[in-house]
Amino acid sequence: MNVFFDSFIAYYIIVTCIILVVYYILQLVTKKLIHRFASISDKTDKRSKLIYKYFNGLYIFFVIVSILLVWGIEPKHALSFLVSIIAFVGVALFAQWSVLSNFTAGVIMFFSFPYKIGDHIIIQDKDFPIEAEIDDIKTFHTILISTEGERICYPNNLFLQKSVIVK
Repeated sequence: MNVFFDSFIAYYIIVTCIILVVYYILQLVTKKLIHRFASISDKTDKRSKLIYKYFNGLYIFFVIVSILLVWGIEPKHALSFLVSIIAFVGVALFAQWSVLSNFTAGVIMFFSFPYKIGDHIIIQDKDFPIEAEIDDIKTFHTILISTEGERICYPNNLFLQKSVIVK
């Protein structure tokens, strides 16, 4: 019975090592792809590192779930645990929907934002039009310097909702 138990432990260790190797390979491939995309589309190094952190967090989540499943958590229990976590996060994010929408807009802006740092823009808002230069693009907001020299923190989700003109 000892040999049988030892072979199962060896199997778990080998599968865990394979999961970790796949994670490491995914990290390298993702880092290269994001870096290549950032260099092609003139994105800043700071922004590409931020997007890489998002992907890395997602990969770590899947690694943890995979290792827990390999080491004996029953899929039924793991599924109910995941559903509970997703429900909890969903309720928390629903309460903070603007935070989630700004975060999502920040990721979308990295991959398909036609403006870059240093561009002079006009945001067409009927109540408060803004003419400014893009100073920095962060996860939840973009920092603008107005023509009057004011620093404006503009939410990323509004960039995707408003009409913007590049001067």
